Amino acid sequence: MASFEICGGRSLQGDVKIQGSKNAVLPILAATVLNKGITKLYNCPEILDVYNMIKILESIGCIVEVDGNTVTVDATDTISGVVSLDYVASIRSSIILLGAILGRTRSVEIPYPGGCVIGERPIDMHLKALEQMNVSISEADGIIRCETKALMGGTINLAYPSVGATENIILAATLAKGSTEINNAAKEPEIVDLCLLLNEMGADIHGMGTAHIIVHGVKRLHDARYTIMADRIVAGTYLAAAAVTCGSIQVYDVREHDIKSILQVFAHMGCGIVIRNKRIRLIAPQILLPVESIRTRPFPGFPTDMQSQLLACLCMAKGQSIIYEDIFEDRFKAVEELGKMGANIRIDKNKAIINGVPKLHGATVKAKELRGGAALIIAGLTVEGDAKIENSIYVERGYQDICDDLSGLGACIRIVEDR
Repeated sequence: MASFEICGGRSLQGDVKIQGSKNAVLPILAATVLNKGITKLYNCPEILDVYNMIKILESIGCIVEVDGNTVTVDATDTISGVVSLDYVASIRSSIILLGAILGRTRSVEIPYPGGCVIGERPIDMHLKALEQMNVSISEADGIIRCETKALMGGTINLAYPSVGATENIILAATLAKGSTEINNAAKEPEIVDLCLLLNEMGADIHGMGTAHIIVHGVKRLHDARYTIMADRIVAGTYLAAAAVTCGSIQVYDVREHDIKSILQVFAHMGCGIVIRNKRIRLIAPQILLPVESIRTRPFPGFPTDMQSQLLACLCMAKGQSIIYEDIFEDRFKAVEELGKMGANIRIDKNKAIINGVPKLHGATVKAKELRGGAALIIAGLTVEGDAKIENSIYVERGYQDICDDLSGLGACIRIVEDR
């Protein structure tokens, strides 16, 4: 295992280019299975989740070439519908392969997925939707088995705008017979990115980015090239790091629309925000203001993937802040570790009550999941003295070069192998 070592107390300054989106590239990699040919993807982040998804694609018969941030997937040959437990256990987004493999082979066997432990994240909506598309589903010994003679379009009303369920339906519907209407669909920018890639491959999808998506099934897809969007959560993480260190940084290749709710919260905390095209600058005040109350919501609301990072910022805001976590029931895993650094946080069910303190102090803490690990890094940048964040592997699941990026902005941070 490896750890991050940080010497805190440095203000972040400068510009940083944002990597390709983790949450966009994973369903897009799954989508390449639908094309009996070659798909070339640019701006793919070099992160563990991508490498694990590539291993899954290779295990079912795809030929994958990786050249830095460019990934080429050749799915010309026969694709297996059996997905091994070896890689699925480490990546939650492997469930997206359900819709893609069904669209290609009409049958799939896949273990329940793994990934970060931040709540139950049930896949009932995924399975119920697929059943409405003429799929027979059985479950035994931790394996999900899905079969269909022909995927059929129809009207699917989601009880909740689940990102994963929306993506799985889109993937299954792309080559289905007839049209599929998704009501109460998730609106996240990563879903728009998936649909744009599929349309580039010859799909017929409309309404992405709204609550009503229509997919007209087509008979086949064709080869395509596509550039993955920038990662809005990485952008938000770096802006949070600048905010809490009294810094001034500019992130670029990020669309204002994608992180508007994040920027609004930072502005409320007293940060100056300057936006020019795809360049966003944050100028932090000397003391952050508290946030009276904020709730995590589906897009365009404040993203749950930024909740932990915001929590770390508010630890040093002047006053009391409250965060309600309304997406995942177990996403305050960083709180205990932040407490070891001197943070004053109390949890009441889905509510975090944060009383800001003047400063945090150095400590050795453990990352327990991806975004909580990022939050500990943010806190570590502010401490008097040194901080060590163990279990760097969690952070590496979603951040390509967090040490290099933050070092380039003036932070003193490095990754070291534990003895």
